[in-house]
Amino acid sequence: MPSKAALLWDESFLWGLIAYRALKGRSLDFSLVTSADIKQGALNGRRLLYVPGGWASNKLAALGDEGAQEIKKFVEGGGSYIGVCGGAGLATSEGIGLLDIKRRPLSERVPSLSGKIRARVVSAHPFWDGIRGECPFFHIWWPSQFKPADPSVKVVASFEQAAPGAFSSDLNVGSVRNWEELEAEYKLNLDPARMLNEPLALEGAYGAGRVFLTLIHPDTPHDSNGAKALQNLWMHLGGEEKKEGAMSSPFPLFRGLLAPVEELFDIGARNFLWFREGWTIRWRRGIRGLEYFTLYELVKELARRVGRSGMPEGRPGGIESLIVELRGFTEKAERLLLLERRALQRGEPLTFSKASDPEMAGLRAQLFSSAKSHGGEFKKVLEKVDGILYGYLKHDG
Repeated sequence: MPSKAALLWDESFLWGLIAYRALKGRSLDFSLVTSADIKQGALNGRRLLYVPGGWASNKLAALGDEGAQEIKKFVEGGGSYIGVCGGAGLATSEGIGLLDIKRRPLSERVPSLSGKIRARVVSAHPFWDGIRGECPFFHIWWPSQFKPADPSVKVVASFEQAAPGAFSSDLNVGSVRNWEELEAEYKLNLDPARMLNEPLALEGAYGAGRVFLTLIHPDTPHDSNGAKALQNLWMHLGGEEKKEGAMSSPFPLFRGLLAPVEELFDIGARNFLWFREGWTIRWRRGIRGLEYFTLYELVKELARRVGRSGMPEGRPGGIESLIVELRGFTEKAERLLLLERRALQRGEPLTFSKASDPEMAGLRAQLFSSAKSHGGEFKKVLEKVDGILYGYLKHDG
């Protein structure tokens, strides 16, 4: 029997992968679907659609009007929608319009907050089952912020405070004593206290269906509260458990595929441009740390899949050409990272849009474009990795 739940893969990348692992890790039954699948009726007969994080605008573009209408029809007819971070943004009135809420403009947000936070219980809801405390710990990762307009939308959780180990931009929250001074220097809202009592999780109705939107990432690796909340939501909104058990143990790595990205990742660490923290990394301001980490994690997962099963019939090809493309990208990215390291040594401030060195500016535009969302050669190689990985995950189940 087909799964009653679907996970939308398109334009999720790192966030799609951690969602996949979280659902598998809790033995929750689901199928992967793409925007093209949804346009062709893949939601028919399902009960639940899970949309992970990522850029909401890119998800909307991938779905197009046809895919957006299919999701609206699915929910209106009684289906459930779980949107996490970017997946939540997709459901707002600025996206598909499942709930009458907006996201705060960038000037009103604390856009660079990430890590462990305390969330306050606002309303009784199955989300909280088995989770202790009035303000339990969860994780958020660079969220937008909700601006509800419809009083019928139920606020389930609100922001209480950031834990000392969280980060706002590249600043450790527990180490900052004067946010006002740093906000003037960064020209950015940084103080987590600005988010006090802001809604983090909401539930509302669209037609006969239910919509749960959360800026909390219940799919964060190694987060026991998040894992429990995810399982609670899954069962509350019509999902099912998978009887044959959780995800299998890690597979052997196909080193030939991983080597180019691993070398790049090591260069960034050796030059103090980022460091490991738990499941993720922290990087210096102006460095494309999230992009490099996203590519590394997706390639590593693909290398595991290829290492386990090779490239037999039925699985996607293109591994050999992908290795060549990864080599081309990482060689230029290594040069860019060294230029950025030297600029930081000279005391030059770096942002996504600011680079005094012409070679550095040229490489940035070529590899990433000038947008904060994914672009340039990075987006092309990432989409190829993502597409091949999707094929392996879909085939392997």
